[in-house]
Amino acid sequence: MPFSASPTAYTVAGGRVALRPFRHADGPEFTARVRESRELHRPWLFPPETVEEYEPYARRLIEEEGRAGFLVCELAAHGRIAGFVNINNIVHGAFRCGALGYGAFAHAAGRGLLGEALDLVVGHAFGALGLHRLEANVQPGNTASMALVRRHGFRLEGLSPDFLYVDGAWRDHERWAITQEMRLPR
Repeated sequence: MPFSASPTAYTVAGGRVALRPFRHADGPEFTARVRESRELHRPWLFPPETVEEYEPYARRLIEEEGRAGFLVCELAAHGRIAGFVNINNIVHGAFRCGALGYGAFAHAAGRGLLGEALDLVVGHAFGALGLHRLEANVQPGNTASMALVRRHGFRLEGLSPDFLYVDGAWRDHERWAITQEMRLPR
């Protein structure tokens, strides 16, 4: 099923990708990309595969104050959705921190698009969102995700046993983090 990009304002743009907020209307394209990417994502990630599952997922990212969700859109492909980067559990005040969740879709994997998007999100988080620290919690064995955060200046801070409930069990996660002061010049 072809999808066409409608004119949209991007939150921030780079050379090959731009970020924009989730919309309810993105459900059909987003879930089609998720289904195409099932093999890539499993066993690490389980984004919504149906429009019915997408609706509450998107609603939280659109409406909840402690979340910021961004679709990664390919500029050369008329805004086709290449992945997503979400900042969850945003806390302001003295903490000024958020937790990242992200994924590339199969057609975009291995092309550096998610890496460019991660740079854009980190810059936006440390700028417009006023955060000081971002965390990425990665399951041991997810070497692609560990390589991504390592390449972008995140440091390994430790292991959190039984940290998140994923695929029917509590899973250990490595804690990776970056602060404003650590950000690599790009």
